[in-house]
Amino acid sequence: MNADSMSLADALKQRRSVRGFLDKPVPQDVLESVFSLAQHAPSNCNIQPWQVWVASGQVRDALRERMVDKVSRGVPFAPDYESLPRFDGVYRQRQVDCAMELYGSMGIAREDREGRQRAELRNFQLFDAPHVVFIGMEKQFGVTVALDVGMYIQSLLLTMTAHGLGACAQGSMRYYPDDVRELLEIPESTAIVLGISFGYEDPEIAANRTRVGRVPLGESVRFCG
Repeated sequence: MNADSMSLADALKQRRSVRGFLDKPVPQDVLESVFSLAQHAPSNCNIQPWQVWVASGQVRDALRERMVDKVSRGVPFAPDYESLPRFDGVYRQRQVDCAMELYGSMGIAREDREGRQRAELRNFQLFDAPHVVFIGMEKQFGVTVALDVGMYIQSLLLTMTAHGLGACAQGSMRYYPDDVRELLEIPESTAIVLGISFGYEDPEIAANRTRVGRVPLGESVRFCG
């Protein structure tokens, strides 16, 4: 199965967060195919507000080293956008269930604080992915335009899946936006929404054994009328 033969249903079902990658860069023609296809994402009045930078090679290495250094030294996060609100009730339970599945796959007990810290640091190590893409939009844009950017991100993730690539969308990639702008020469007027580490999945990584389900349809969708 390839990008032309994979159905949308297959891509939706197979897509998941991959947290460990092979040391194998994605060929340039595949990169261009992925990002060209994602450009078909919808947006209000077709303004296509997303701005995209793909970091590979030495640029990726420099970003990774700088982020790992800052996290290790406890440098405070300074995202362009506030972090997610605190989850309560059923949303908090789903968050906990997801964490338990992930840490369980990795053999990290709940009381293993050092193990959890090492796992969290893996985010900033980009899970050893050969590429990381940063997605931003103009700082003047608000929630309405952010919805357009979100639809682009989903289109990109599904397109990556269809091309046989693994990916992990990471809110943590927006924690040090000034470094991202500096190293990727991004205009100050552009805010960093998130980053996505991607490449070819390493099946030997324990975290990649994680599987999480979805709630029954009736818990999210109501048919009226």
